[in-house]
Parts: sequence; C-alpha cells; structure tokens
Amino acid sequence: MRRRCALFSIMVLATACGPSPSTGGPAQPRLPPAAEPAVSPPLGAAPAGTIVRVGPQPEGIVADSPSHRVAVGIRDPDRLALLDTATGQVTTTVALRGHLRHLQLAAPGGPVLVPDENSNRLLTVALPDGRITGEIATGRSPHDATRAANGRVFAANENGRSVAVTQDGKLVHTFTDVTQPAGLAAAGDLVGLVDVRQNDLSVYDAAALTRVARLPAGAGPTHVVADRRGRFAVIDTRGGAVLTFDPAAPAHPLGRLDLPGTPYGVAYDARHDQLWVTLTAKNQLVGITLAGTVPRVFATIPTVRQPNTVAIDSATGIRYVTGTADGTVEIIPPEAA
Repeated sequence: MRRRCALFSIMVLATACGPSPSTGGPAQPRLPPAAEPAVSPPLGAAPAGTIVRVGPQPEGIVADSPSHRVAVGIRDPDRLALLDTATGQVTTTVALRGHLRHLQLAAPGGPVLVPDENSNRLLTVALPDGRITGEIATGRSPHDATRAANGRVFAANENGRSVAVTQDGKLVHTFTDVTQPAGLAAAGDLVGLVDVRQNDLSVYDAAALTRVARLPAGAGPTHVVADRRGRFAVIDTRGGAVLTFDPAAPAHPLGRLDLPGTPYGVAYDARHDQLWVTLTAKNQLVGITLAGTVPRVFATIPTVRQPNTVAIDSATGIRYVTGTADGTVEIIPPEAA
C-alpha cells in the first residue's frame, strides 16, 4: 500500500502529499494496479437455486421489486437483458453501444443507471419495458453511477480520472481530484467513491458539490454500498475484507470483517440490514448481518463460476448472482440462506 500524508477529517482535505517533480521535489510514489476479482476455479459444489442462461460474460446486475425485473449486462453483442422475476426468463434485451460492468437503480421502479463504458455515456433505461429514456456524455469509461437524494447523479469515469455530476439530463459539475474512480454509493446527499489506484474512499456532498472527506480504504478496494444508517461498506478485494465507515466521523473505519476468498461483488438488503458479498476465489456468496456492534457472516452459499456481481430483491429475499464464466445467472431463494 502506498504511503499517504495523513488521514483526512470530515471537513479538511490536503491537496497533495508533497511537491511534484516539476517543483524540484521528490517524485510521487508509484501507485499499485487496481485490484481485480480472482479467476475462479472449477466448481467444487453444486450452485444453490436455479441457473438461467442469459448470454456471454454477464456482469453488472440489479433487481427491482416494483417492476418485477432484474437487469443484467451481457456481451457479444453488448446489451442489457431484463429478466422477469416471476419466471426467471429474459423478456427483453436492450442494445448498447458498448459494454457495462455495474448497474444501479435511480429509484425503486427505475430507471436503471447504465454506464456504457465504450460510448462514454450514461444511459437511463426504463422498467419494465427497457426503453432508453436518456443519455448523457459523462467522460471516458464511465464505470459506475449512483443517484443522491437530491436527484443529482454521480458517474465515475474510470479511465477519465474524473467524476461527473448530472442533474435533469445535464452535466452540472466534474470532479478531477481522483486517479481511477470506480465504485459509487449514495447515503442521502453524501456520495462515497472508491478510487482503485489510490486505494481510498472519498465522500462528496451532492448539494454543495464539494469533497468533504478522503481516507484510506484498505489494500485494494473495489466497491462500496451504503446502509440504511447512512454508513458506507467498502469491499477491500486485495485486502480480503469488508470495511465500514461512518461519514460523520470517517477518520477511522468503524469495523473490519476479514473475508478470505477475494471478496468482490456486493449488494445491500436494506429490509434485513444485510450485505451479500461474492468470493470469486471460492465461487461462494456470503451473507453478512450489519446488526449489532460488528459485522458477522451468517450464511455461505455455493455459486456459479466467476460470481463477479450480485443483486438482491429486498421484497422477496431472492438473490441473483452472475456467472461471468458460463453466461448464467443464479437465482437463489431466501430459504437457501
């Protein structure tokens, strides 16, 4: 892990760790590469639930209770597939200009926020029919997008070293204080961002359009979600752990839960206050309760191969896991917990 100048308080930020080479100071430390999911081994146990074939390399998935749809990104050709939650079958496909890796809902009932990495655009896709209702250029390689409570949408441009903020279909601000932005999550009007090269978590105020915190987030974080208390849970993929942070006092993690097996994909069940995290080195899904003083694993479920992303329908408790290696989605009923 590279050295950092200091931990940052909620309202104070340093602009750099030292002078740049142009000023005659020491060169900046070389950043480590971004953490990646493990290459999953062959299955050692039968996956739980039902397996549905959806298309090549599924990755990026979100479940919506009101519309009874699950959206998943697939490739060759690039498109968004919509599954009916009643049947588990694909009902609609939406052609995309490029591929995606992460999906979020703007609100219950949709639309789906679709970062189209190759076209450098953020799409909004209506549910249940899959109509593209909007698109906006955000920057190079939008990787993830999330909507704050005030309606502003943040898009992390992974290869563009920026975070775009849109409102009502217009670009209103761009942050350039990042190196390789990736996972995003909103807790009210606070937006958490994982930078996978700097290995840190930034917190932005969506109303003031300022960064209010930046702090170390493990050895190789990849994704972040927000819980119903307004806290952030960061998946430290390289460090093999889940870290929790309180944005009101972010100088130190609230807690750490070790997760051997290369944790990667994550979904949060607000109804039951649970995290569901994929372990790509083990082809497993673990359930973690956030109730109590420290996070605790309460379930371990065998999955399809290469479980890079996961979604949960909080209304039914059904979990959906992408089998990126085999072109499948695993539908896991609540009784399999």
